[in-house]
Amino acid sequence: MILKENKTFKALSDSGRRKMLDIIKDTPGINVNELADNFDYSRFAVMKHIKILEDAGLVVPQKDGKNKKLFINAVPIQMIYDRWISKYSAYWATKLNSIKYKLEQEENMSSSDIKQVYVTYIKSTKEKVWNSLTDGSITEQYYFGTKIESDFKPGSKIEYVGIDKDGNKYVPVYGKVIEFLPMEKFSHTFLMLGSDEPETLAEYTIEEDNGLIKLTLVHSGFTAGSKLYSDVGGGWPRIFSGLKTLLETGKPM
Repeated sequence: MILKENKTFKALSDSGRRKMLDIIKDTPGINVNELADNFDYSRFAVMKHIKILEDAGLVVPQKDGKNKKLFINAVPIQMIYDRWISKYSAYWATKLNSIKYKLEQEENMSSSDIKQVYVTYIKSTKEKVWNSLTDGSITEQYYFGTKIESDFKPGSKIEYVGIDKDGNKYVPVYGKVIEFLPMEKFSHTFLMLGSDEPETLAEYTIEEDNGLIKLTLVHSGFTAGSKLYSDVGGGWPRIFSGLKTLLETGKPM
């Protein structure tokens, strides 16, 4: 974890790379050429900076034909935030908040296929990571106190069920199962309590990667001007950080 944090701090130490993150945050799915147009650097230099951001896990590339689209991944910053804020003063909280990129949709976005991409690497097994996504007794420990409930058959409903302070059941997130491939992929439509926006799609994939388990979430289908985009952008990094901490330490955050 220390090595990963060092890469994150190194990536954020350069003002040019911080500007790149700002641009990618504001225009998710931007390609390398479009990003390079914002700098006096050569395209090669921009690609070197992007590689540093990718190695730190702060930027996730997604292939789209011959192009490579870039998305910001707030999970590494959330991990630092969660680790340090509980131990140090409000001064550090202020400083880290200034670099904690919440994924907020900007008014100039016009794409009908806006999405968010999150990636984390977990020292665990495929089975344990899969169980953490599908076992309600586990999701309750990192998914804002809610238990996932479903028979996980394609087309079946899925609910994240919580209990409020008065002992009443509530369902903040719900949808239907789209795909369920044990140990590999799980996707479901995503609707949030109190939101009147169209359903979106949450897709998890699990892969082995150099002795670690790579967990990826692609949340797609947002419309331009979506409030949901901002709401979940503040929540997913906390969920991923909590899941990783739980599986690697055995203790919830």
